[in-house]
Amino acid sequence: MTQRDTNADIAPEVRALLVNTPDDALPMTYQQVAHALGLAPPRTIQRVAQALEQLMAEDVAAERPMIAALVVSRRGENLPAIGFFERAVALGRFPADTCQHKALYIVELERALRCR
Repeated sequence: MTQRDTNADIAPEVRALLVNTPDDALPMTYQQVAHALGLAPPRTIQRVAQALEQLMAEDVAAERPMIAALVVSRRGENLPAIGFFERAVALGRFPADTCQHKALYIVELERALRCR
């Protein structure tokens, strides 16, 4: 796979990867997504995160579950990175109250798994 210059170039590939990955292999980490797409440094995780943010915007606009919920940070509690939650708030999918984010994420994850 060749190195791509823009996040828009990889967003469709990220979506296809998440749609076609078996349930038992989800959620994936940002690193696993980068590796599966054959992305080469530098900025592989940043490029994946930006593509996921683009997919979030597309999904919210289309009133679909956010497929980006299927990607988590390798650190912490099997949750996405903070950027996921910030973007979900900015898009109006999650409220600003961070106390609600974990529970809402679990619902979004379940919806994304069912609807992909």
